[in-house]
Amino acid sequence: MGAEADLGRNPVRELFWTRNGLLLLLLVVVGGTSLVVSTGLPDGIPKNLVLALGTGTMITAIVGFGQTLVTATAAQRAMVTPLIEENRRALQALSAEYRSLNREFFPTDVFEATDRPDPRFNQLLMRDLQDTRQYLFRGFSGRHAGARLLLAHGDRELRAVVADPTERSAIGGRARYLVRREGANADVESILARLHDEIRTGLVGLYLARAACSRIDITLIADPPLDRLELFDDSVWITLYSDRSAAGTLYPRTLRFSEGSFVATMERAEFARISTSREATHMLIRPDTTRADFVDQFEHVTHSRLTQRQFADLEARFHAFRREFSALAELGS
Repeated sequence: MGAEADLGRNPVRELFWTRNGLLLLLLVVVGGTSLVVSTGLPDGIPKNLVLALGTGTMITAIVGFGQTLVTATAAQRAMVTPLIEENRRALQALSAEYRSLNREFFPTDVFEATDRPDPRFNQLLMRDLQDTRQYLFRGFSGRHAGARLLLAHGDRELRAVVADPTERSAIGGRARYLVRREGANADVESILARLHDEIRTGLVGLYLARAACSRIDITLIADPPLDRLELFDDSVWITLYSDRSAAGTLYPRTLRFSEGSFVATMERAEFARISTSREATHMLIRPDTTRADFVDQFEHVTHSRLTQRQFADLEARFHAFRREFSALAELGS
């Protein structure tokens, strides 16, 4: 392989592997032989003819060698160099196509399952939240969305899809995930009660975060997808609660995709379909929504009237969750 590469790069060596090289070699042999033979001949016409033949042949070989060398070098510049440039451009185009495919189908970041919040995961997600004008959230309770909004700066619109606490099927998927995580010692009734409380706490938390948003649209559905979805202007985050291999961890595997990817386009279309469903229950919270207005909406979607004491209790639980989550994720106070 090394010798072949050298032949391709050195026109002098390549010369002797061509028909021109063989012809020049033949001329050198004939010319040299004629000169040697002429030295042994007596003076006269035969010697002069043989000497003239040898001299002419050697001059022809030397001139031909130079001309062939120049021609080979020019041919290399005229043929090989453009071919190399064309290959380089083809490789660049192929690399660009592969990068485009990577952006369209492969995640930009992968965060493996863990039992504690990953600071790098949370810092990158908060950066995407900070730079977005529209935050689309699809999850179970919305507690994390509310906590993140209170930590972010600026003004944005939130559209959230969460579980409907009045529908038992809405809680079933997350309950099964927690049962698999806790194993044989899982108390199903306790898990269901805790999940109901998380939904109620999440709704109060979203209300408390209303000042951080121009508006908050909440859709409560009976059959929420198990995976959590967070869509920003420039990225899409999918937390895989459906990944059975990570059922023993508190925080499942998460994938981040860039905006414009196939996954982002698909998930945005699915989110729009779910959030505009006529069968779902809807809430609208604005910065000027009063507590009395929220309590009325809360009663409409949960079929349960909040007393002042219950509201204060849910508010305290949400702030306790927010402080604990912020400390574990290293997101500040």
